[in-house]
Amino acid sequence: MGGLVMSQSLLSISLRQPPSSSLRHRFSSCRWLNRVPASLRLNGFYPRCSITNTEFQFDQIATDEGVQEDLPDVASTCSVPIIHLKSDILDTEPLNLLTEVTYVDSLLTTLPVLSEEEQTALAATPAHPAGLYALYASSFAGGLVEQLWNFAWPAAIALLHPSLQPVAVIGFFSKLAVVVGGPLVGQLMDYFPRVPAYNCLNIVQATAHLLSVAMIIRAHTAPSTLASSVLLRPWFSVLVLAGAVERLSGLALGVAVERDWVVLLAGPNRQIALAEANAVLNRIDLVCEMAGASLFGILLSKYDIMTCLKFTAGLMTWTVPVVLVLTWLTNKLSSGVLDRTKSHDVEITGADGIKHGWMAYLQQPVLPASLAYVLLFFNVLMPGGLMTAFLTQQGLNPSIIGGFSGLCAFMGVAATFISANLVRRLGMLKAGAAGLIFQASLLTIAVAVYWSGSLSQQTPLLFFLCLIVLSRLGHMSYDVVGAQILQTGIPSSKANLIGTTEASVASLAEFVMLGVAIIANDVSHFGFLAMLSLFSVVGATWMFCQWLLNPTEEQRSLFSF
Repeated sequence: MGGLVMSQSLLSISLRQPPSSSLRHRFSSCRWLNRVPASLRLNGFYPRCSITNTEFQFDQIATDEGVQEDLPDVASTCSVPIIHLKSDILDTEPLNLLTEVTYVDSLLTTLPVLSEEEQTALAATPAHPAGLYALYASSFAGGLVEQLWNFAWPAAIALLHPSLQPVAVIGFFSKLAVVVGGPLVGQLMDYFPRVPAYNCLNIVQATAHLLSVAMIIRAHTAPSTLASSVLLRPWFSVLVLAGAVERLSGLALGVAVERDWVVLLAGPNRQIALAEANAVLNRIDLVCEMAGASLFGILLSKYDIMTCLKFTAGLMTWTVPVVLVLTWLTNKLSSGVLDRTKSHDVEITGADGIKHGWMAYLQQPVLPASLAYVLLFFNVLMPGGLMTAFLTQQGLNPSIIGGFSGLCAFMGVAATFISANLVRRLGMLKAGAAGLIFQASLLTIAVAVYWSGSLSQQTPLLFFLCLIVLSRLGHMSYDVVGAQILQTGIPSSKANLIGTTEASVASLAEFVMLGVAIIANDVSHFGFLAMLSLFSVVGATWMFCQWLLNPTEEQRSLFSF
């Protein structure tokens, strides 16, 4: 034992040991760190008296009838006062020497325990509700502009030339930027303080938006007739670069809110409040998608493209200070919780992080469910740049195109409510299978309608779009249920690692589809892209159902098959 420090107030401990047992303390030598006169040792203890490297031998301790001690070595080797302990001085406040487990058990029994209703109420109460409301407002303001632009730029590019190639090229390099630059931007967001980094990315994204608007306006003032010449124009190169920066900024802003900020504001240990906050953010994103697409579609049906682009630029400019003020208000109303420092104890290089993420992703017990989710992104039969460009070149009214995107987003909102009922009625896994089967069935009919050759007429085209809108109900239902499956099957220690790797794989699937669209860039080849999309959705459905029918023992222990 390295050292023994005794204070002036004597601590008396009742040692309840059988007479036959012995208590042995070993010290190799005796050394006083503070010299104390003998008179003081007779009357009391010096406050800073210490004994180190000294050997004591306690052969027997009696606690009831006198004190019998045999300590011959102590008296001869070190001048240590002999203290006689009696149990009767501890009768008022006896202290038992408990083992660690016994101590913890006795401590827990004395703590107040909340009832089940009180625990549920606490878990459902956000830690910073006012800060959450400010975050919702900030997300709505920023999300509305972002979704408006996501609908505006493909429509504006499609009006330049009757080809999918320019839209596919911009989307291709945007996805490439996400796949390659996503980890770097994530590391920068982890390194810098939350609020300044978030505000900086908002300014960068708005600048990229305005630069893209300027380039598209420049393209419409000097239109080109050849798609190849469009790709070689300087304004198009700047547009591709601005699009990549905008996507990276949007990705970082979304990850910061959904993976970090909402957890701090709702409370990491308040699961019900956190789930409600996640649901609200999801609905805000879908509402912004509906409102943005519908707003630009209505504007484009009433005004020319130049007026619509100028209106978009003005809305972007006015939104930036609103988002910055709401971000400051979010931190202010949450008592500065966003100012908390982040831990940088573990640092993983990019190559090691990617390798570790892939290994963890491939070894997860719910890999088939995750791969089915990824395959759903290899799809053009959904709202997006390629679908918007295709419908624009089909001569469809812009308001109808905007309504199509808005209805698809509305199906996503409805799916957040329907999926809960499906889980209650069918169970989590069967609810996921039902969503996939529903989507695959409707997309099969939609592709059959396309290949019937009647899309040149408006009625079959609208029926084609209605089938895609209804299929989004199954897609978003699986999206909600699949997230719960992954949360249940993936260990909490690897949730973020596997989740980010899955997002990279999903972006890679979209990246490959855009690469195929660049090769098959003519509008007449859209049917080929639709067939590939159908095969991907059917493959995802087959994979998930096979996993459901043939589970492993580890999967049986996690879920009820």
